[in-house]
Order: sequence, then C-alpha cells, then structure tokens
Amino acid sequence: MVHPIRQGKRLLAESYRNILLHSDGLTTYEISHDLAEYASGLRAEYKIRTPDAIQLSAAILYGEGVFLTNDYNLKRIKNIDVLCLDDYL
Repeated sequence: MVHPIRQGKRLLAESYRNILLHSDGLTTYEISHDLAEYASGLRAEYKIRTPDAIQLSAAILYGEGVFLTNDYNLKRIKNIDVLCLDDYL
C-alpha cells in the first residue's frame, strides 16, 4: 500500500487493503504482544530484519508448517521449514 499512498492514489491503496484482508486462501494476523516479543527474539538470535521477523513469527506462532520466500538468508531459521521459490523453478 505504500506506493499508492505516496502517489496519492487512495482508491488503489484501499483496493490493496481489501485484497489483503478479504481474499480467499489468504489469512492476516494482528501483531500481538506475544508475536512482537517472539519477533524480537528471532531478530536477536538470527540478526534478521524486523519485517522478516514479524512474518516468520506469525507463521510459527499460528502453526504454519512452512514459510515461503526468496530470501536464502532465512533458511537459517530453525523454528520453521523455510522454502525458497527459486529452488522450485
């Protein structure tokens, strides 16, 4: 949503929001205190960026079996199976 907001395209940003929050097969989670704390632990242990730590924490805490990414650096995370898209192309 950042780019449409920067460009003053509020309707496009709203469309993105609706896709993210209301698409079948896509689940979003709020960032709880527990999730934020877990993300802090991942950041401290693996020295990863905050967005990655938040997304990984949500996947781990909400019981997802795998985390799909293109960032090979995240394969170091031991708490969840990390799959890289390029491995399957």
